Amino acid sequence: MEILNERSEKLELEYPCNWAYKLIASEKKALEAAIHDVILEREHTLTHSKNSKSGKYVSMNLNLLVHNEDDRNFIYEALKAHNNIKMVL
Repeated sequence: MEILNERSEKLELEYPCNWAYKLIASEKKALEAAIHDVILEREHTLTHSKNSKSGKYVSMNLNLLVHNEDDRNFIYEALKAHNNIKMVL
């Protein structure tokens, strides 16, 4: 479980469930390659969120079914560690 704020409220989820990750990268193609590296052939949707004003970064939303907390956290950590991804929210 995750702590959401200082009051120690915990995130309670029923698995499996759909989960959304917001990903920020330098370019769309690099982001798509990183997602493929991490989730392989798992069914997912990837939608454009926005570009930075300077055009230096692109953000996209990755939605997929996660099976349990370990699965959700593993995907988050793997995306965060990937060289093509600048930030995961």
